Amino acid sequence: MEKVTTKLKLKSSSKSEGFKLMNLNSAGIDIGSREHYVAVPSDRDLEPVRSFGCLTPDLHQMARWLISCEITSVVVESTGVYWVPVVQVLESYSLEVHLVNARHVKGVPGRKSDVQDCQWLQELHTYGLLSGSFRPPPEIQTLRGYWRQRAQLIELCSQQIQRMQKSLEQMNLQLHKVLSDITGVTGMNIIRSILHGERDPKVLAQMKHRSVKSSEATIVQALTGNYREEHVFALKQAVKLYDMSQAMIADCDNEVQNYMTMTLQPESQKPKKTTPPKLLTQKRRKNQPHFDLRNQLYQTTGVDLTQIDGVDAMTAQTVISECGYNMKSFPTEKQFASYLGLCPNNKITGGKIYGSRTRKVFNRAASALRVAAQSLHGSSTALGAFYRRMRAKLGAPKAITATAHKLAKLIYRMLKYGEDYIDKGQQYYEQLYQERVLNNFKNKAKQLGYQLLNTNSGEVVS
Repeated sequence: MEKVTTKLKLKSSSKSEGFKLMNLNSAGIDIGSREHYVAVPSDRDLEPVRSFGCLTPDLHQMARWLISCEITSVVVESTGVYWVPVVQVLESYSLEVHLVNARHVKGVPGRKSDVQDCQWLQELHTYGLLSGSFRPPPEIQTLRGYWRQRAQLIELCSQQIQRMQKSLEQMNLQLHKVLSDITGVTGMNIIRSILHGERDPKVLAQMKHRSVKSSEATIVQALTGNYREEHVFALKQAVKLYDMSQAMIADCDNEVQNYMTMTLQPESQKPKKTTPPKLLTQKRRKNQPHFDLRNQLYQTTGVDLTQIDGVDAMTAQTVISECGYNMKSFPTEKQFASYLGLCPNNKITGGKIYGSRTRKVFNRAASALRVAAQSLHGSSTALGAFYRRMRAKLGAPKAITATAHKLAKLIYRMLKYGEDYIDKGQQYYEQLYQERVLNNFKNKAKQLGYQLLNTNSGEVVS
């Protein structure tokens, strides 16, 4: 048998093309906490590298110098939040600003000083080798600021609850063992009565709500303790901070509602195809917004994302505030999932996949989707069945990521195409899965020259 060889025909060129100049009017800025180093092309100024302070007049001076050097595109490398005022000032001068990830350029050896860093950034950006990080539109950035502030206030409330439990534990008042939540109606009534001087356990136990499962006798025993003055004082401080945080959350909710009503109402986003959600009639739960967030999101986006199983209004708001509701920045759902860090990161060498773990990405929207995916473990829906199958096959962590990936794609499709989500149920999903497995068996048997027989009827499986 003759050995057949093939030869690849390569195009010969006398000169190598090299890198093309993409951004001739570019500048690179290395952001620091005290001063910023800026580099422009060497033919634009006698001093192509300059340093500017971090004060606002210095930033305006930097922008005017870039304009005088005929710069139109600026690349910025920074960590933390030091880049925010710089970018805001530069964009006010109509400069195109790209924020790049420091990890993309930190591995280059020999360029570790601030001066060399800004020059290297300017050179890379000239050849178009840097891609800017995703930044939502300005109106979404404002909404994101409000929502992140609200999340920080909720974390502050949780810290005060822990301090309240610590003070009660030091006084041997085991309130958290007879109540599921000490910040509920019964718990807060008892705590406030203690702060007002009540010490009789029987009187305190009579404040229990009818929905509390523990008996009054059990509560009396749990509230028999040692009321030390220093611990009561610490409890009083924690309750004050908790009440203050709750009031601040209400103020933040008011700002969010007003901003979404007045600003995020473009005519092009009016509801068209989807079914409007029902008005909120349930009682507000703890940490829930003080307004109908679900209906407000529908008025803003034109779709009801809470139709997706596991996705509530809080999760939808987190995704919207982090990524926006206009999916033009993500051409495909795969790119959207990649931005969230929910898709496999295949590392291929020599035609083999040596690793497919997801990238380590800190994204609040991805974290919210993971929490939503974990809540589907007992759901009798198609998504719940998918999560349980993935958990049995891959384990809980990978199943959560896979289900969050599916939730992200569903949210992308609803926001981009404006259609309703319809859950076809757990039985429909399992039926499709069985049909898919059966087709794989039939194809494998056909390749091996066999046929599948139904053991019950003895007929060939068609």
